[in-house]
Amino acid sequence: MTLRKVRFGTTDMEITRVGFGAWAVGGQWQHGWGSQDDGDSVAAVRRALEHGVNWIDTAAVYGLGHSEEIVAKALDGLPESDRPYVFTKCGEVWDDQGRVSRVVTPASIRREVEASLRRLRVERIDLYQVHQIPDAGDPVEEYWQTMLDLRAEGKVRAVGLSNHRVDRLEAAERAGHVDTLQPPFSAINRSFADEVAWCAAHDTGVIVYSPMQSGLLTGAFTAERAAALPADDWRRAAPDFTTGLAANLALADALRPVADRHGVTPGAVAVAWTLAWPGVTGAIVGARRPDQVDGWVTAGNLELTGEDLAEIRAAIDRTGAGTGPSAP
Repeated sequence: MTLRKVRFGTTDMEITRVGFGAWAVGGQWQHGWGSQDDGDSVAAVRRALEHGVNWIDTAAVYGLGHSEEIVAKALDGLPESDRPYVFTKCGEVWDDQGRVSRVVTPASIRREVEASLRRLRVERIDLYQVHQIPDAGDPVEEYWQTMLDLRAEGKVRAVGLSNHRVDRLEAAERAGHVDTLQPPFSAINRSFADEVAWCAAHDTGVIVYSPMQSGLLTGAFTAERAAALPADDWRRAAPDFTTGLAANLALADALRPVADRHGVTPGAVAVAWTLAWPGVTGAIVGARRPDQVDGWVTAGNLELTGEDLAEIRAAIDRTGAGTGPSAP
């Protein structure tokens, strides 16, 4: 499959409009998705690459380092011309008991980047992102300068922020250009619309995560499946899967007619909806098995019509699902 590529902000990278998200392949940890077979994980990454996906997004904290190791294993032996861009994140650290805290200091960033380089088995990280605002509330200028220094030193190709709001984006931009932002964004979670608009105005690339809202918009999720989630799956206690479940599943059902018109899955429509939002460069989509990749990869080339978008907007308004504007 030949997937369309677009320029990633002001970086020198051209990326496919869908990328492989490696959160779930990290396996069991504090914010994990339950047990995961490493063989399935490697096969899922490789299936995405076979389809033409040219970037992978992971983070040091996913599986407490395990996700980065799985990415390295999946890419082992690939010729340089076939290797995808690899994006990862810093700022969530863990202790010997696996307890995670958000620490983003110059010293911690430098420790983390060296550890990620080792786990990923690369000499340079293509995109290095601050994962979350630190628990201590440190000013963004204090850690953003270190990120800019890493870019200047060549340890990373580009630098970005994840889960940061406009006030911190503005402060970081004054110190040095924010290459990218990674916010949560889906037809259910539209709360980062202002940040996406800010990025569009500042030539900052945007890769959104959870465009299918962690499985809710795949078309395969049900109330029975939500009730059967294992105890170590973070979704079991999340509001979108409990109090908001009925409205969210109603919205997912409303995607089916659009999917049928295009001959794709509802999940692909959900991803394409995020890609139709002005300012969004690409969408990060996870998979735990190869067949799951087959269900969403078509979103990379799917162009929703004005009629499609109006139908989805009406469904959002009718169901009352999620938060944020239903259209730009």
